[in-house]
Amino acid sequence: LNGATLVVGSMLMFVGGGSASTAGGIKVTTLAVLALAVWSEAKGRPSVEAFGRRIPSDVQRVALSVVAWGATIVALSTVIISRITDAPIEYVLFDVISGFATVGLSTGLTAELPDPAVYVLAVTMFMGRIGTVTLAAAVAASSRSQLYALPVERPIVG
Repeated sequence: LNGATLVVGSMLMFVGGGSASTAGGIKVTTLAVLALAVWSEAKGRPSVEAFGRRIPSDVQRVALSVVAWGATIVALSTVIISRITDAPIEYVLFDVISGFATVGLSTGLTAELPDPAVYVLAVTMFMGRIGTVTLAAAVAASSRSQLYALPVERPIVG
């Protein structure tokens, strides 16, 4: 695979699968909630709506937190591993996102990593699997109930 293909594959792995699945990544519904929020903001709408339902702000906040947390983990791990190994950045990014999203693919770089980089990748895998779920649960638990004009739909996020 060339660099562009690795980057596109990395983006797909970062998003991952559906919310009710065992797939890793930030989840498709998390990305959909953020896309709907951006679309609503661009249209100047006061609330985020989809399919005749309004998505409450606490769900949007959880989605934003999960993406920010995931992107931070991936960015830090990529920088640290690339400094340790001096490997091409697209290979490092692909393997880090694969580890974060528990995909299991590799460019072959993982097998050649020195011990410090392996430890960083192991922590990345742990944080990708446990960290986003824990963060989503913590943010969702601290939300307050509000009155809504439309019926409320709470998609699974994180």
